[in-house]
Amino acid sequence: MVSRYFALALLAAVVITHSVSAADWPQWRGPLRDGTSQETGLLDHWPDGGPRLVWQIDDVGDGYSTPSAVGGRLYVLTNEGVEDEFVRAYAAADGSEIWTTRIGKVGNPDQQPPYAASRSTPTVDGDRLYVLSSDGDIACLAVDDGEIVWTKNVRTEFGGKPGTWAYSESPLVDGDVVICSPGGADATMVALDKQNGNVIWKCAVPEADDAAYSSTIVVDAAGRKQYVQFLSKGVVGVDAKTGEFLWRYDGTGRGPANCPTPVAHANLVYSGAGRVGGGLVALKPSGDGVAAEEMYMERGLPNSLGGAVLVNGHLYGTSQGGLICADFESGKVQWQDQCIGQASLCAADGRLILHGFNNDVALVEVSPEEYRELGRFSLPDPPEHTRGRMEGAWAYPIVADGRLYIRDTDTIWCYDVRGR
Repeated sequence: MVSRYFALALLAAVVITHSVSAADWPQWRGPLRDGTSQETGLLDHWPDGGPRLVWQIDDVGDGYSTPSAVGGRLYVLTNEGVEDEFVRAYAAADGSEIWTTRIGKVGNPDQQPPYAASRSTPTVDGDRLYVLSSDGDIACLAVDDGEIVWTKNVRTEFGGKPGTWAYSESPLVDGDVVICSPGGADATMVALDKQNGNVIWKCAVPEADDAAYSSTIVVDAAGRKQYVQFLSKGVVGVDAKTGEFLWRYDGTGRGPANCPTPVAHANLVYSGAGRVGGGLVALKPSGDGVAAEEMYMERGLPNSLGGAVLVNGHLYGTSQGGLICADFESGKVQWQDQCIGQASLCAADGRLILHGFNNDVALVEVSPEEYRELGRFSLPDPPEHTRGRMEGAWAYPIVADGRLYIRDTDTIWCYDVRGR
């Protein structure tokens, strides 16, 4: 009888352990590409000076790449000069390097203003990892040792045309396919077989958009599963199965750099761009296709390259005026606070974590009523920012397994943000 009770207790403990296991952060903007962590039980306030610093490494290399975190490992793109761009794997426990694999060179090294560096966030899918270099080398690697399984260059393979600041997209893995946006007239967006890189479909978006600096998301709306991407001339949607072009919205496509990944809910898609503002479209069936009807377009909405998150019907993101909370469906601004200025952000456990372009970090309550700050600190020993190398701290914060990871060029900080 005792052994039976012991077995039942052990089984219960196993079930409980699995049910509270923290979510990984396997790709750009988290598990669902919406900038939201699935974790709970995190610190609800930060102490003076910030959470406990677990480790800091200062020799990662250059780049704006946000890490991904899966299974006790951190994966990030980096570069050394303009001839070598790498994927690197680190141990989440102590920041020690596990492996490094070169995937290409830095794209558009003569760009002006000069921000030539690695950008893409690795996408982890099972025992494989997918990444796009700033020069257009898309590669599949084995997560165990970094060995390249297949690779091809989207410039040469598809006549790809990146924007001024080279490729910044983080590949989307959806089922058996990898989605990326070479840009150009012939294959503006492509779907590749994730096992071998073979082409499944190519979409020639009308008006021959160049690639911009955003990443594709999956949207189910108007009776169609779609891949939605922010290109150089606006936001587009293509049929996920066939690659058929479905719709375009150019209201937010007039900025100098279309960076933020769109935010979607039900049949609504929000996009924003610096110096332009933010706009919302509703996707509706139109004959055999899909129409995008503009619901609003306002300058004073989240438009920073640090992205926006949707929580409980409200949109949170920054602009030059600081942090903004707006009603998602109407675009009405609920409040705005200078906070730490422009920032990249994510949502976790009812709170926002902001990584300011000035390298301050803030914890803010998710609330449509008013700005409520729950902690703030400055990152220790940040790298120097100078035009021609890295002008701002642009990498996004991520949360995985109770840890907060923040990157700025050649430095990564790891903080313990688990509740006590």
